[in-house]
Amino acid sequence: MFGHGLTKLQPAYVEDVGEAVGQVLQGSEERMILECGGSRVYSYEELLRAIAREAQLRPIFVPVPFAAWHALSRVLEILPSPPITRHQVALMQVDNVQSPTMPGFEQLGISPHSVEEIVETMLRGH
Repeated sequence: MFGHGLTKLQPAYVEDVGEAVGQVLQGSEERMILECGGSRVYSYEELLRAIAREAQLRPIFVPVPFAAWHALSRVLEILPSPPITRHQVALMQVDNVQSPTMPGFEQLGISPHSVEEIVETMLRGH
């Protein structure tokens, strides 16, 4: 697990984002900046646990310091398709949530799907 799993994330379902983009493109000529955050803010660890719970898995999460991730990513970047890059590690150190002052799904009348709902749907399909 990246660090102690404390980074805040607000994942949005890709189809919800697609619907938002479609509405904006079909709407007025006015440019609009949206921040489309999902239905809930999770810590990274909470997100991993929610996904595992829906998949009926019981993983053991081991906190790995960011310094170790940075070192590993630098080594792996020599590969043609590295499984992780230093930029991805850097992003996992910064909270990624919707600003309360920016328009998002709500302003477009979109009710974002929850992570749990999407994982359940994905698992049912397979």
